[in-house]
Amino acid sequence: TEETLDLLAIAADPSTPVVAVVGWIDLTAPDPAERAAALRAAPGGELLVGVRHFVQDEADPQWLARPDVTRSLEALAAAGLTYDLLVREPQLPAAVRVAERHPGVSFVLDHLGKPAIGAGAWQPWADTVERLAALPNVAVKLSGLVTEAHWRDWTAAQILPYARHALACFGPERTMFGSDWPVCTLAASYDTVVSIADQACAELSDAERDLVFGATARRVYGL
Repeated sequence: TEETLDLLAIAADPSTPVVAVVGWIDLTAPDPAERAAALRAAPGGELLVGVRHFVQDEADPQWLARPDVTRSLEALAAAGLTYDLLVREPQLPAAVRVAERHPGVSFVLDHLGKPAIGAGAWQPWADTVERLAALPNVAVKLSGLVTEAHWRDWTAAQILPYARHALACFGPERTMFGSDWPVCTLAASYDTVVSIADQACAELSDAERDLVFGATARRVYGL
């Protein structure tokens, strides 16, 4: 919560380019709506547009489907906040079930669900992403892929099939570019990450590229 308050204060400074914050709220707490309201009342609180939890670090692959968590997701949606899905491939099936059962919640799948690019694994990730993309309340971030490959010897050819599959499943109207900076610098520069996204979008029209590189995020997060 303290980090979210710090980020909101930074975003509130008119000299910074930050226009919105996806913050953190304890989804297992009994009062998520009150916590969201407290953040909204803080300096810069009007720039809080969503919530994200590091589900990827939870040992239980069904953590997202816990009753206390799903109640919190509904409460946050009622407060006008999106929910970013930060999950690994084993947690994707639970994400599908939760998104199916909560159509009023706007979900954003971060980092394509973290496919095991370094191992060259394709299934069951590809099919599960397709199931998630079939749900109209889910969008996806084209982000965080270089760090799912081998950091020192990855190639664009290894990454592009994953990016293009997600783009084909969700379409440009539900796909948004994300840099994952500064984490991406463990494996690549910001410019390189942008270049890979450009290559993934090479077959798109200018209007479709505008969706991926801005308009989709503005719509989903209400910017």
